Amino acid sequence: MADAQILSSRPGMGRPGMGLPPLGAPGVGALVALALGTVGLTLTYGPAQGALFLIGGALGLSLYHAAFGFTSAWRVFILDGRGRGLRVQMLLLAMAVLLFFPALSSGTLFGNEVRGLVSPAGLGVIAGAFIFGIGMQLGGGCASGTLFTAGGGNARMLITLVFFIVGSLLGTVHFDWWASLPSLEPMALWQPFGAWGGIALSLAIFGAIALMTLRVERRRHGTLEQAPDSPVHGAARWLRGPWPLVAGAVALVVLNFLTLAISGRPWGITAAFALWGAKIAQLVGIDPTAWGYWQRPANAQALQSSIFADITTIMNFGIIAGAMLAASLAGRFAPSLRIPLRSVIAAVVGGLMLGYGARIAYGCNIGAYFSGIASGSLHGYLWAVAAFAGNILGVKLRPWFFMERRTSRADG
Repeated sequence: MADAQILSSRPGMGRPGMGLPPLGAPGVGALVALALGTVGLTLTYGPAQGALFLIGGALGLSLYHAAFGFTSAWRVFILDGRGRGLRVQMLLLAMAVLLFFPALSSGTLFGNEVRGLVSPAGLGVIAGAFIFGIGMQLGGGCASGTLFTAGGGNARMLITLVFFIVGSLLGTVHFDWWASLPSLEPMALWQPFGAWGGIALSLAIFGAIALMTLRVERRRHGTLEQAPDSPVHGAARWLRGPWPLVAGAVALVVLNFLTLAISGRPWGITAAFALWGAKIAQLVGIDPTAWGYWQRPANAQALQSSIFADITTIMNFGIIAGAMLAASLAGRFAPSLRIPLRSVIAAVVGGLMLGYGARIAYGCNIGAYFSGIASGSLHGYLWAVAAFAGNILGVKLRPWFFMERRTSRADG
C-alpha cells in the first residue's frame, strides 16, 4: 500500500495523554463532508448508499491509522526478508475467508442476496497483475494506498491518483482483447469443495506462506521483527494512531464484510477510476461508448448515471475523507509540493501501470487480491503470484527514481 513516509514518526505524539491536536480546516472539512455526504446520499439514493459512504470513511481512517502496507510489506520482504507484514496479510485473508465463504456459498447474508468478486483466471490476469505490481513500487502505493495517502495529504500520491485514472481508462480501450486471451472459467474454491472445504484449503495456503516467511526471516536475521512501540497509549491511540497492524487487518475485514452485507458484493476500488476517466473523456469530447468495456450492461448503466449512484465511487470518496480526518487527528496533514522530478516521473509511470494493470486483471490489491481471495476466486490467487513478481522488478527499478534507505519495517 503506501510508502514508509506516512506514519513512522508523528509530530506532537511523543507524550502519552496529550490532548488531541486542533483538527484545523482539513479535519473539520472531512467531518463535514462525511456528515453531509451521508445525509445527502441517504436522502437521494437510500440508506444503503449513505451507510457505504460512512464505511468508506471508516476504511480511510483505519488504513491511515494502521498504515496497512501492501506495497511496503512486499518491498520489505523482497529487500530485507522481514515477513511480519506478509504474515499479517495472511491473517487478514484467513479472517476474510472464515466470514465470507459461508455467506457466499449460501448466496444470502442477513436475508440479502450476495455474490463474490469471481473472475476468469488467465493470461490477462497474469499480465495485468505483473504490470500492477511494478506500478505499486514506482507509484508508491496500491489502489487503497493511493487513496488514503492522497487523502492524508501526500501531494505526490495525488499525481499517482491522476495517472491511475488515466491508466484505468486506457485499460478499458483494450479490455476486450485481454479478456479474449486463454483463461479458465470463473471459479471459487467453495464451489467444488463446499464452504468448509474451501476454508480448509485456503487456510493451508495462508499457513504455508506464513511459515515460509518465518523461515526466510529467521535464516536472514536469526530473530523475528517485533512490532514497534507506540508513542501513544490508551484511548488516545485509537483516535490519533498509530494502530497495530493486526488491528488494521481486523478493521479491514469487518468493514469489507459490512460492505458485502449492504451492497451485495465485496469491497472494490479501481472500477470507479475507470468510470471517472470515462466521464472526464466525455467532457472533453471523447466517446468511450464505442469501446467494448462500456457496452457491457453494468458498465453502460454506470456511465449513463451519476457517479454518486456508483457504490465504488462513493466508498472511494469516503476513504479520502476518512484518511483526511485521520491525518488531521494525528497532526500530520501538511501537504508539500516540493517533489523531486524523478519522483514525479515515477508517480506518472507508476500510476499509468497501476490503472492499466488493474483494469485488465479484473481488479487491484483490493478487488482481486483481498476481496478476490475472500471470494475464493482462483483469479485472486493467480493475481497475487503475478503481482508479487511485478513487485520484485519494481523494487529493482526504485533506486533509479528514489534516493531512499532500505526499508526495514512493514508498518506504513
